[in-house]
Amino acid sequence: MARKNTLDFLRTETASGAVLGIAALAALIVANSWWSADYFAWLKSYHVVQIGPIRLEEQISTWIKEGLMAVFFLVVGLEIKYEILRGELSDPKKLATPIIAALGGMVGPALVYMAVVGVLGAPTGGWPIPLATDIAFALAVFAMVARGLPPSLRIFLLTLAIVDDLGAIALIAILFSREMVVTPLLWAAGLLAIGAVWAQRMKIPAPFWVFGFLAVWYLTVESGLSTSLTAVAFAMIVPVRPRREDNQSPLKEAMHDLHPYVAFLVLPLFAFAKAGVSFQGLSLEQAFAPLVVGIALGLFFGKQIGVFGAARLASWLKIGAKPTRSTWLEVYGVALLCGLGFTMSLFIGILAFPGDIDSVAQTEVKLGVLGGSILSAIAGCLVLNAAARIRKRKELAEAAPDTVKH
Repeated sequence: MARKNTLDFLRTETASGAVLGIAALAALIVANSWWSADYFAWLKSYHVVQIGPIRLEEQISTWIKEGLMAVFFLVVGLEIKYEILRGELSDPKKLATPIIAALGGMVGPALVYMAVVGVLGAPTGGWPIPLATDIAFALAVFAMVARGLPPSLRIFLLTLAIVDDLGAIALIAILFSREMVVTPLLWAAGLLAIGAVWAQRMKIPAPFWVFGFLAVWYLTVESGLSTSLTAVAFAMIVPVRPRREDNQSPLKEAMHDLHPYVAFLVLPLFAFAKAGVSFQGLSLEQAFAPLVVGIALGLFFGKQIGVFGAARLASWLKIGAKPTRSTWLEVYGVALLCGLGFTMSLFIGILAFPGDIDSVAQTEVKLGVLGGSILSAIAGCLVLNAAARIRKRKELAEAAPDTVKH
């Protein structure tokens, strides 16, 4: 049964990767068609949700990023917790490798960007932009090329991207937070602590989990912090131990129930909202501006050097280990996919160069992020496809003597 659930999960994720790619392509087409004005107006339009005295008014793009994507980060957090307690990451060395690789994946892009600054004269304030990995797009691309590759690589990528994302959130808090409200954040932390203790002592009915998540989410929005952080924190308090009554794990139940909605609703909507970049009025000079080149090279070269170099160093120092049954070529392919910056990079770009969404700096940020992400996706797919073919030939060669013998 567990094997069947795993196969169903991976099939869903592979299909989701295709849907996500179609949604991103549709966004690019719409953003450069006669519907572009309506598309951008829709993203900037405000939508109000009010329940009694509680009232939230946000742009559609913000509802998708901070609302729907919080559910995605909740599912990611649930999976990370399960893998730490029961799966691939229960080995401390297997857990150490993606954490160390994530740190390398933040240092590498910053160094590459600053090197470009020294040569081409790009603004120094853009160094945090290429540091982030877009979990959703990286996992979607991996899912499309993962056939024949060990599942441990996906867990490695997922953990690395989560640590990377948390690091990016910490950077945002340190470098760009000007209006963070502490009181709601303390209330959210208090609710998480109460939920953690309660979950250890007795069964919590499903409605309480739903309302608890909504309460923590609302308090996070009010605090001004990214909801991705508290969504992962909330996942950490969901029990993995099966209930006595029906022998079902609340954590695995939540993963199973939420995953299809995340795969086929949340992520495609997110892709459609974030992938729309207009190329109208773009000149060749602007396409290769120093800021564009710095961000693109930071994502493409900085990420792969930082992630792969740190992973090899962790293994060499014997404080980390390769993902189970993987090869270093496969790990390198995953390191390339970490150069998919997209959402978080675009978000940091808005903070690093505040101003109108259609300003020259913002256009260059989008071009740099898009260029570096596309290069990373293509190179990652090529390397992982080659690695999968090598693995298949090796498995066939190993199986051949047995076939002859029988």
